[in-house]
Amino acid sequence: MDQVISALDPFTGFIYPNEYHLQWELLIVLYPYLTGLVAGAFILASLERVFQVKALLPVYRLALLSALAFLMVAPLPLMSHLGHPERALEMLATPHTTSAMAMFGFVYAWYLMVVLLVEIWFDYRADIVHLSNSTKGVFKYVYKVLTLGATDVSPKALDFDDKAGKLITIIGIPSAFMLHGYVGFIFGSIKANPWWSSVLMPIVFLFSAIVSGMAAVLLIYMVTCMIRWKPIDMSCVNKLSEFLIYAMLVDFTLEFLDFIHRLYESEESIHILGQLIADRLFLSLVILQVLIGGLLPLFGLVMGRFGKLPDELRRMVYFISCVLIQVGIFSMRWNVVIGGQMFSKSLRGLTVYKVHMLGFEGLFAAIGFLILPLIILTVLVKLLPPWVDKHSEKAAA
Repeated sequence: MDQVISALDPFTGFIYPNEYHLQWELLIVLYPYLTGLVAGAFILASLERVFQVKALLPVYRLALLSALAFLMVAPLPLMSHLGHPERALEMLATPHTTSAMAMFGFVYAWYLMVVLLVEIWFDYRADIVHLSNSTKGVFKYVYKVLTLGATDVSPKALDFDDKAGKLITIIGIPSAFMLHGYVGFIFGSIKANPWWSSVLMPIVFLFSAIVSGMAAVLLIYMVTCMIRWKPIDMSCVNKLSEFLIYAMLVDFTLEFLDFIHRLYESEESIHILGQLIADRLFLSLVILQVLIGGLLPLFGLVMGRFGKLPDELRRMVYFISCVLIQVGIFSMRWNVVIGGQMFSKSLRGLTVYKVHMLGFEGLFAAIGFLILPLIILTVLVKLLPPWVDKHSEKAAA
């Protein structure tokens, strides 16, 4: 009898037996986090290509390749969660237009095949032609294939590449919004769950994605510069941190507005949600998301951007702030996905969730999915160097 009581200690209130275990676990937390990095990195690239923010030239190509690397891994956690990944092809063979998650297959295919790959090809085409002529060995034939037979590098052809790439980027901006906004739509449209049901959920997901993607590219840029023993362009990181500050302020405003709206409505679920925040999610929401992953890096970015600090200290502040931002955004995804399943449907009890170490949805699998995009990005960077000086020369001309 004592063993039964001790086993039920983590559970409070009234909970049905089928509510002890969560249906969506760590991999579903990872899924919106990775798609957010894709959207944020692409929005960052569009600032240079479409809005002519020339200070961001050093990270433009790196942002595109980062978006591609994260996009290639983004659906894998969801497919692993299915247990039978081959079943994912069913939504392409028999599309179900009333399912938001099924429609993701088409959004993903559009964004990968039409937007991101085409833009990268137009941007790199001249470099690929040059590499196919100057490289020896197996890679020479790899670059030959990547040219797709288009080897014209005349000024007229290059001008067409530039205009076509800009057009694709313009099309890609709403596509990026759709890619990650739909993730928030999935949760926000579940009316039976008061923690998820909110019209602001897609917008909150979108701006938090922009924040995480920009911070991730800034981290990657600083790390690659250190690895290559190249100086960090301070005008670039300063401008990027400035945009990051603006995005964080908008994100905070939207999340605070959503919180105030819930308090003002004070529906019957407000009491169980208050218990959820005070008990189960206090560490992950109040401490990690709001304080450590939100206010602290925002303060650091403001001090780094507008304070009178030496460049070495400024770079350190930027680096630490971006790491904390990733902690905060991941915590936000955790609080949405896991937090929305920790109270009973009767709104009268709370359950718990413990992360498994092994298995398809365990901690080690999640770490593997986080490392895999970095491995892919390393290969892409070796194949298509993002720090080719051609763009800088074009901008200077």
